[in-house]
Amino acid sequence: MTKDRRSRAWYGKLDKDGFIHRSWMKNQGFPDDVFDGRPIIGICNTWSELTPCNSGLRDLAEGVKRGVWEAGGFPVEFPVMSLGETQMKPTAMLFRNLLAMDVEESIRAYGIDGVVLLGGCDKTTPGQLMGAASVDLPSIVVSSGPMLNGKWQGKDIGSGTDVWKFSEAVRAGDMTLQDFMNAESGMSRSKGVCMTMGTASTMASLVEAMGMSLPTNAALPAVDARRMALAHLTGKRIVEMVEEDLKPSDILTKEAFENAILANAAVGGSTNAVVHLLALAGRVGVDLSLDDFEIGREIPLLVNCMPSGKYLMEDFCYAGGMPVVLKELADKGHLRSAKSVLGGDIAAYAEGAECYNSDVIKSYDDPVKPAAGLMVLRGNLAPNGAIVKPSAATERLLEHEGEAYVFESIEDLKANIDREDLPVTPDTILVLKGCGPKGYPGMPEVGNMPIPRKLVTQGVRDMIRVSDARMSGTAFGTVVLHVSPEAQAGGTLALVKTGDRIKVSGSQGILELLVDDAELQARRDAWHPDDPHYTRGYAKLYIDHVLQADKGADLDFLVGKDTRPVTRESH
Repeated sequence: MTKDRRSRAWYGKLDKDGFIHRSWMKNQGFPDDVFDGRPIIGICNTWSELTPCNSGLRDLAEGVKRGVWEAGGFPVEFPVMSLGETQMKPTAMLFRNLLAMDVEESIRAYGIDGVVLLGGCDKTTPGQLMGAASVDLPSIVVSSGPMLNGKWQGKDIGSGTDVWKFSEAVRAGDMTLQDFMNAESGMSRSKGVCMTMGTASTMASLVEAMGMSLPTNAALPAVDARRMALAHLTGKRIVEMVEEDLKPSDILTKEAFENAILANAAVGGSTNAVVHLLALAGRVGVDLSLDDFEIGREIPLLVNCMPSGKYLMEDFCYAGGMPVVLKELADKGHLRSAKSVLGGDIAAYAEGAECYNSDVIKSYDDPVKPAAGLMVLRGNLAPNGAIVKPSAATERLLEHEGEAYVFESIEDLKANIDREDLPVTPDTILVLKGCGPKGYPGMPEVGNMPIPRKLVTQGVRDMIRVSDARMSGTAFGTVVLHVSPEAQAGGTLALVKTGDRIKVSGSQGILELLVDDAELQARRDAWHPDDPHYTRGYAKLYIDHVLQADKGADLDFLVGKDTRPVTRESH
């Protein structure tokens, strides 16, 4: 007896509509029997040559298809918008929500019963998950996988992290421009995402910790044959998930999000995970706020990977990967009970895990750094919150008070940061405005502002920087990010002037502008927002409807989900 699958509303009807749906699919050479009621599995692919991180996904899709066929399903691959983090202007984050819309509407409109999400580059993973969660069909992730370790002059170099270091060294006169250019080709030696613990590898790690992928998904290199095998096994598993009706809403519970927060601390993950987890929680109806991220504050840094450590994702893989991290958390009672795509508890991912290099994955009792979880800061400068990543910061700067030097825009910063007469000292707090969700628009990764040239040449490599922007997961420094509300939305950040004093206290969770209320009110009365950079198309829609960083920067009308069946036909 054929099950009453969702896809039968497309391919099971013996009428004009069924004829149309089946007949046009048959022009690809599919025989009658693939429409016999077997599960139809969509393979949602963000492959693109303009997204180098995801350039291997065309091959992985074939692995998924093999597994689907083996399990008795019918695989159908479809493309969605691909967001090349290193290639798009003004920022890929502007389009994360557009990808989520593309994924959501593609899944809803097509006659599929389950979906495999093929992504990897920073915004593709959260965008796909957000879209899939909003339809709530059985879903599972296969990530692109990290590149092989970068190599240059006989040593390992890390994508992003060493770019920032080399760039500052050139500005300081400590590295030649020719050496800088020579390192370029050795940095990216294979297909895959950043091999540092940047946002891409962070999100792949958190997907595994949340149980939305099979074990070992996070760290297997993109070109490792075991990733193709994982894709094959994922294809088999999604067919079983359809039979079990195991959906994202069954897996993405509050406990799963807490596991992601705890894991993010343990791996030294990207600050970008905050906005992505908040947005995803909004789609599945989980009550998640910045305050919830405090549970990871005392979790030690276990993974010794750049930018918070010295190794790279290839080393993390060979040391045992995420199962070892989850085992360390579980052994100390820091892994919540939550369901995974395997149907059982996430604790199964840690069973039998063994560490093969204790310098790459440290034990809970002998960590890389203690208390590595993200810090949430609040105060009159960020009443709705801001964040800082202590594992990538200079410890002494996490308790600091100093004078602000303000850049009113990214153009202002670029025009003036290298001025020899810039009135700054190592104690100055650099402030950048206009880089939030609405202001840029899209909340770009410019929060890790360059150190002023006059200080770089003196050997300064870190100072406090405050903005409404994000920073790359590969970046480092004492950088206060995601200030909410942003300047363009009228947040206090918009009122800061050069010479104002700012207090930062990580231990107390404080980000305070030390200006009296009367003066701030006078400034607020005189303030007006900048004219928007875009007045048409998707960018205008985004500016008009984007939520602030503390709400995940999703579009207000996309929060939640719609699981209603599509009943109207096209002909």
